[in-house]
Amino acid sequence: MTTLVWLRQDLRLADNPALYHACRSDESAVVVFIDDPTPTSTTQLGAASRVWLHHSLQALDSALRSFGNRLIVRQGEALSTLQALLAETGATRVFWNRVYEPASLARDKHLKQTLKAVCEVHSYNASLLQEPWDVLKADATPYKVFTPFWKAALKIGVVQPPLPLPTRIPAPTVLPASLSITDLGLLPDIRWDVPMMAHWEVGETTARHKLQQFLTQHAADYKTARNIPAQPGTARLSPHLHFGEISPRQAVYFAEHYLAENLHAEAGVRHFIQEIGWREFSYHLLYHFPHTVDRPLDVRFERFAWADNYAEILQRWQHGKTGFPIVDAGMRELWHTGWMHNRVRMIVASLLTKNLLVPWQAGENWFRDTLVDADLASNVFGWQWTAGCGADAAPYFRIFNPILQSQKFDPEGEYIRRWVPELARRDNKLIHLPRELGDGLKDYPLPLVDLGKSRERALRLFTGIKVSG
Repeated sequence: MTTLVWLRQDLRLADNPALYHACRSDESAVVVFIDDPTPTSTTQLGAASRVWLHHSLQALDSALRSFGNRLIVRQGEALSTLQALLAETGATRVFWNRVYEPASLARDKHLKQTLKAVCEVHSYNASLLQEPWDVLKADATPYKVFTPFWKAALKIGVVQPPLPLPTRIPAPTVLPASLSITDLGLLPDIRWDVPMMAHWEVGETTARHKLQQFLTQHAADYKTARNIPAQPGTARLSPHLHFGEISPRQAVYFAEHYLAENLHAEAGVRHFIQEIGWREFSYHLLYHFPHTVDRPLDVRFERFAWADNYAEILQRWQHGKTGFPIVDAGMRELWHTGWMHNRVRMIVASLLTKNLLVPWQAGENWFRDTLVDADLASNVFGWQWTAGCGADAAPYFRIFNPILQSQKFDPEGEYIRRWVPELARRDNKLIHLPRELGDGLKDYPLPLVDLGKSRERALRLFTGIKVSG
């Protein structure tokens, strides 16, 4: 007998519940990835994420081949594709790991109800430490503030041993037909992705190595170093987590294991685990408040007076030509590498939404298209947090000053010089300043906005909706 194992955001072999349980019996496993082009499907990734997916699928297929199996690739609507595979293979079971975006939840519920009429169906948690419905307040309502959410999660328990790599992944005697990964058309016709991917290695093996390297080399200093964009102080695991090349359960378990033998690193390791907690919290919010995909959690922001006719401003921000050095450095880092340092993400988002009054959805859409780690829950949560309309106790007055942030977190201007070469010759004092506040530099744009006046305008508008709400 045969089991279909449908993989999506879980492109790994170890700690993969659907695959693990499929391989526990003597049945053979057909491991399948379906590129579902239907409009409601969350497989509609941005351009950078599609590039990563191409390479991740290749790495997964290579790993399966080492077990004498292979990845079956199909393209089409998920239900009809699975039904066709059931007929072709004679499979009696379908296993998958759950995904939690609203469109996928609705689709998977319908899939399970339909397929149960003809075969055995099981779904598992492979991408979160705990299910979103398991961490609730005493009155069974969801949390909207991180600290009490994380305390509750820690009380339940977040450290669990990950499932091992299967000892065998038996293939049926005859595997069904498969597209090639190239047939999915994930790579662009104009190969802008080649220099971007020169910054990355993809796949489960790389993800595990990167975690171990981070723990041994950077974890002890993580709490402070994570804010310095010029330094390699972060784990850079976000794209690997996004595609499930490594699980949060693995990240937390191995971090705790490292900490047990390296107590000097406790502050950094605890903070790293808490960052995994923020990822959990973003999924908690998206599950319980699915409208936040494109609407604010704080409903008062439905009537906020965002700017009109902001296309030119948005384009300058997208291309790293705002006139604020650290913002432009971050946007260019994103363009060249498909990634941006988290501290800088907050700075660029604050300028766009609060100083320029461009709707947060425009920034979230750009990030979703250009980030290799464009995780829907984390992306939406981050943008709403910075814009002031998300889950936070008192967010509206938090407006990052890009000059002060630059001076504090990139004091030598190393990060700016790396990504904004036209400023490379400026001294450490001037490099943080817009052109109008510095020397007579001509090949760098004037700032898009007056920081002081735009801050006052934002506070006035934010206070207005708070009072009227």
